Amino acid sequence: MTDRLSRVAQGWDEAADGYEAYFVPRFAPWVRAAVDALDGLPDGPILVPCCGTFPELDLLAPRFPDRKIAGIDLSAEMVRLARERASRLPLVEVLQGDAATLDPRWSAACAAVVSVFGLQQLPDPKAAIRSWYDALRPGGRMCVVFWPEVTEETGPFALVAKVIGVRSDHSWEDGLLSDLDRAVIERDELVSYPMTHADAAEYFDTANRSGSMRALGLARGDAYMAELRTEYLKLAPAGEWTHHPRARLISVRKLPSREAVTPPTS
Repeated sequence: MTDRLSRVAQGWDEAADGYEAYFVPRFAPWVRAAVDALDGLPDGPILVPCCGTFPELDLLAPRFPDRKIAGIDLSAEMVRLARERASRLPLVEVLQGDAATLDPRWSAACAAVVSVFGLQQLPDPKAAIRSWYDALRPGGRMCVVFWPEVTEETGPFALVAKVIGVRSDHSWEDGLLSDLDRAVIERDELVSYPMTHADAAEYFDTANRSGSMRALGLARGDAYMAELRTEYLKLAPAGEWTHHPRARLISVRKLPSREAVTPPTS
């Protein structure tokens, strides 16, 4: 495992319990939108890469009670919480591992792949989405929701990006689906829902302890995060803060191969 991946895994290990308590309820509308995109599936299991604490399972298990459902996540603590969520569901498996490149066992085996807010964290999102798509059998569906480069013009997400001052490289978003052979793009759109925080300090402190900034804190140290917090609160509004971040939702269906759909001529 690379140093970067080790830091990411450690960050989510430390964040896991707080993430489940704070962010899972706030991200629930996007999870529901992703699961709702999975209809008309062929036979086969459902795979959830970057499953985190596996909130997708609360919707997938009752909707697909007779299917095997598998989640994969790099963080041991996220996997622990995911296994607790799945403990009474015999057809559910939770695996610890790098979801960026799937094990060959999943190749062309899955009825569906669904992932919410994991793609943008991976070192090579384009390679990851190809790997996830290759896990689909013909007729299968993949729905991926992720935070794009710009999620909002104002709001706590935008303000964090401003005070950090360094944008991550999102050039991978261009042509993200161009290498998916026989893919029918059914949806590719921005989906927005309201999210509310008691105040700016609550959001910053929770994101630092239990969200995406935990890895940054591990890399830069407590003194850097304290300076960042001071600057953030200086610019933030007072009181309750509601914003409407936009996530990108992509839903694709995998067509049969040309050989499979073309009738023989003799």
